[in-house]
Amino acid sequence: MKRTASVLLGLLLVGAVATAAEGWKPLFNGKDFTGWKNPDPTRFLVEDGCLVGTQTDGRGADMFTTDSFDNFELRFTYKVKWPANSGVWFRDRYQFDILKWRNPKTFSGALYYPGCKGTFAFKNLDESLEKRDDWNQAQVYANGDHIVFWLNGTKLGEVHNERFTKGRIGLQVHGGGGFKNMKITIKSIEIRPLGPDDKPTPPPAPKAEK
Repeated sequence: MKRTASVLLGLLLVGAVATAAEGWKPLFNGKDFTGWKNPDPTRFLVEDGCLVGTQTDGRGADMFTTDSFDNFELRFTYKVKWPANSGVWFRDRYQFDILKWRNPKTFSGALYYPGCKGTFAFKNLDESLEKRDDWNQAQVYANGDHIVFWLNGTKLGEVHNERFTKGRIGLQVHGGGGFKNMKITIKSIEIRPLGPDDKPTPPPAPKAEK
């Protein structure tokens, strides 16, 4: 009986993991801008199966999906050529910021939105969480007014904010002479719709290097 119970528990745990993994939809097909609206060809391109944003003249730009989303989990894999100021928009106005900023001090993974008191709703003060010259895994939970960020398996912060409830997913390359020749490369970006009672599914922590 004990062994049977143990087996059943194992099956339930496997089923829970499988259910959490279901429902992810890619927002980028690795080939073209299908699903994205009017990207500036001087700022955004598809390169080696990746979505790339860059600026060489100090002028920034944004590109957005054609569809809007309200409650979801969003995950993406990115790499940056520094110095840079970029970010992934969600609900049109919130942003997972990708940058190194002095005042107020933060590194990638801060939550920004226009009009935010103090610039960021929460910040990332640990620079070591980001792989500066390699791929990084970011995840966003946005369900109702509850927003949570992770970077490479580490939770960065959470907040309850109901200012923006629905909107598009987007990619930014920020303007400014100090960011000329920056480059943000997105290898994959996926979204999973949520119901009102769905809790966050935190990403696994990265494996320790041997």
